[in-house]
Amino acid sequence: MYKICVIGLGYVGLPLAHAFSEKYEVVGFDINIKRIEELNNGFDRTEELNEIQVKEAIDNGMKFSLDINDIKDCNIYIVTVPTPIDRNNKPDLTPLIKSSQTVGKVLKKNDIVIYESTVYPGVTEEVCVPELEKVSGLKFNIDFFAGYSPERINPGDKEHTVTKILKVTAGSTPEIANVVDELYSSIITAGTHKCSSIKVAEASKVIENTQRDVNIALINELSLIFNTMNINTNEVIEAAATKWNFIKLSPGLVGGHCIGVDPYYLTYKAEELGYKPNLILGARQINNGMAKYVAERTIKLMIKKGIQIKDSRVLILGITFKENCPDVRNTKVVDIITEMQEYGCIVEVSDYWADKAEVKHEYNLDLIEDYDFDDYQAVILAVGHEEYRKLEISNKNKVIFDIKSILPNADGRL
Repeated sequence: MYKICVIGLGYVGLPLAHAFSEKYEVVGFDINIKRIEELNNGFDRTEELNEIQVKEAIDNGMKFSLDINDIKDCNIYIVTVPTPIDRNNKPDLTPLIKSSQTVGKVLKKNDIVIYESTVYPGVTEEVCVPELEKVSGLKFNIDFFAGYSPERINPGDKEHTVTKILKVTAGSTPEIANVVDELYSSIITAGTHKCSSIKVAEASKVIENTQRDVNIALINELSLIFNTMNINTNEVIEAAATKWNFIKLSPGLVGGHCIGVDPYYLTYKAEELGYKPNLILGARQINNGMAKYVAERTIKLMIKKGIQIKDSRVLILGITFKENCPDVRNTKVVDIITEMQEYGCIVEVSDYWADKAEVKHEYNLDLIEDYDFDDYQAVILAVGHEEYRKLEISNKNKVIFDIKSILPNADGRL
């Protein structure tokens, strides 16, 4: 029988550990002591699992721990740590390297280490495996083996949960590929797709979000064009979507830990090999510029209404990177805040989904709970949370900019 250790208990690792705990002995490992304490008390701050599900996993025998001694007797290690970028948009593999070093300390003969983190092709075997070998003293594909099965979690999505999303799998040898595929097949009801190599699986994941980024960039650029023509972009999209093969997307901010980050992993490797991926980089430039565009449009609309810009009060509704989700990682709403402050505006932010302490720690921003729309000269609806869809805001003596095209009386929208 397998004893599984899932390393990294965030949006990806926790649901995965919960799914495995229904059939296997599982240890959930994380270096964040607060996270471990909360989970042991049945609380998941990511809201991917409810209290019943967390306690159900514990009842099934799953252990949450930050003690390396608790994972020594595992024989399957699944690494689900973040793969961020640095301030120069270069891959930051530090979490992966440190996690590999941790696993290396407990790695034993015939163990399998599976990576789920999004990377450019080659990272598993060229970066992670050498760390495992160096720390453990074992030889790759002789003493231990590796696998790769990219995560496909969609934070906040209660329909497409981990077991309902088809899983791509790969192994460092044909035999191990079968083992990894069978392991995931035992919990993934949607099925699996076994790749011929780890590099193919790595590449398949990184292009999923790159393709989406490019498609959204096209819609964003079309929105910029149609706004100059005084044409409603959403009406154009609705009309175009009547054709069966039109990909229906909406303009907006592109943040988060996936779509706004993963393309840089691919472009980094491409440029390292001497190829400049102009289309992908161009898409990133368009999407990164949307926050500045929203701020500039809002300011112009305020001027048009005769509103003094300096010291005007602006309320921004929503700071998470997507609707109905508490995740604030790499949110582009912060860029709107910065832009509006540079114009001399006094900006206040409210978001009933986001954790106040996390927002303060990550962005040094204090979220407000109570507000009166009449106290502001501009309101920017940045995130389409469910509660915001019920709002009625008068645009008398103020500008309403609706990024999500929810409010019928908005002065501006994408």
